[in-house]
Amino acid sequence: MTNTRNMERIIRLKTVLDRTGLSRSTLYRKIAEGTFPRQVPISVHGAGWHESAINRWIADPGQYQDDGSA
Repeated sequence: MTNTRNMERIIRLKTVLDRTGLSRSTLYRKIAEGTFPRQVPISVHGAGWHESAINRWIADPGQYQDDGSA
């Protein structure tokens, strides 16, 4: 039996934009700069973000640096 409480939740673009208040273009610019979490693939044509990474960015956006791990 899998414990769903320990599973990382993946959130999609609309949710990320709503939670962060960023525009789509700003979000992708920040990803390229390494100052916003990278997406994780969830299907052939889909991607999302680890909710915990978005929460860390929201807690301290000025100090966030992508460590390269997904």
